[in-house]
Amino acid sequence: MAKEEITLSQPLQRNLDTFQNEFWVSKEKLHEIIDVFVQELKKGLHDNDDPYQIPMNPTWVMDYPDGSETGDYLALDLGGTNMRVVIVHLLGNHKFTKVQTKYRLPDHIRTTRKREELFGFMAECLGKFLKEQNPDGIPEGKTFPLGFTFSYPTTQSKIDSGVLQRWTKGFDIPGVEGNDAAALLRDEIEKREIPIKLVALICDTTGTLVASRYTDPDTIMGVIFGTGVNGAYYDVVADVPKIHNQLPDDISLATPMLINCEYGSFDNKHRVLPRTKYDVQIDQESPRPGQQAFEKMTAGYYLGEIIRKILLEGYETGYLFKDLAQDSEGAKKLAKDYILDSSFLSNLESDDTPDLAESKKEFETKLSINTTPEERLYAKKISAFIGTRAARLSICGISAVCQKMNYRKCHVAADGSVYMKYPHFPERAAKGLSDVFGWDGIKEEDHPIKIVKAQDGSGVGAAVIAALTHARNVKGLSLGLKQN
Repeated sequence: MAKEEITLSQPLQRNLDTFQNEFWVSKEKLHEIIDVFVQELKKGLHDNDDPYQIPMNPTWVMDYPDGSETGDYLALDLGGTNMRVVIVHLLGNHKFTKVQTKYRLPDHIRTTRKREELFGFMAECLGKFLKEQNPDGIPEGKTFPLGFTFSYPTTQSKIDSGVLQRWTKGFDIPGVEGNDAAALLRDEIEKREIPIKLVALICDTTGTLVASRYTDPDTIMGVIFGTGVNGAYYDVVADVPKIHNQLPDDISLATPMLINCEYGSFDNKHRVLPRTKYDVQIDQESPRPGQQAFEKMTAGYYLGEIIRKILLEGYETGYLFKDLAQDSEGAKKLAKDYILDSSFLSNLESDDTPDLAESKKEFETKLSINTTPEERLYAKKISAFIGTRAARLSICGISAVCQKMNYRKCHVAADGSVYMKYPHFPERAAKGLSDVFGWDGIKEEDHPIKIVKAQDGSGVGAAVIAALTHARNVKGLSLGLKQN
């Protein structure tokens, strides 16, 4: 390959060898991390007393989809830029069809001073979508159950409500934090007399698990490897002691309970994760130091910042970009926090052109820096170290859940931009699982625990959860804790 014709100078190679050792996560270290991970999973299920622990939030999804569910269900997915409305036709036999429309959020709406403007906009779009899908009119008496994907930190005491803890993703609307987001949307739907009943509020990770399990009964876990990281799996109520005091009589200890782990916060006390000085800097300089320790080492949002800090250090100590003037645009960009995201590493790693010409463009476009082939090869190899570490650490959450629940053969449904788009990430994650479980000599396609591409969690997953919740409603079963 042409890229192999580029060689590194001895000083750069020695420097690179140091980074390779620093970012490698050995099999022994993986086991050490997983053991602590299992402890934290159990602790999070037991109490909410420690702000540093994994939250392990009960979602009040208390039924497994078995693929036989049928009917028409709506899903609403509120994103950072767009909002999506989906109607999912569950056909049974693990099959479904869907129709969806995206609605761009008005530019001002993320910071509007009136909460009714956001929730009113969502209700208007739902009404418009229903009319478009039913041009001859909605049959009299028909009501569409709705699953609302609201992927912001919420506290849920039942499936059809969720109190917003804090806004993220650029939203800052007063009067929503500390209030029930489902109730606010429900009010706007009722004002407009739209034949919709909001029956479930979920997050995308929960939906990923349920949507994938609807089509594939071997799915036991849903994970997100993207801008953030998260995992969800089914436990049983008996193993969630923190909710036992307020359980209604019809929710037994044997009832399944889908848990939204929110395990980006794993090891916030820094007991076991192999942090480099760059990880420590990123944490200390972040808006919330001491939080989301696991996420800051594995999520797409932070991978670009790790390599930026390494490249900046190389420039400042004189072994990279030697002709770059200190007052140049390139130097200013390189010094700018979070100017790079995971796509920078992804593009470098996937570049097999002669002299790494695509990487040359990448440096010029994103950093305004002219590079030598040697510098590009160095950056490509650093990207591989960072990407490999992220993939190997990412499987620790999967391994911990499988160990806790004694799963030996199953599928894990994965979604998110890093899993879907980062080159070699799925293979590196599979190798990490193989190292942990001792599958040497077994082909990747024959691994007992396989990470597979997920179904549409925020759309189809929300609809399937709406179907499961609607069925509980019809039977008169409880949807959450006893209300005080």
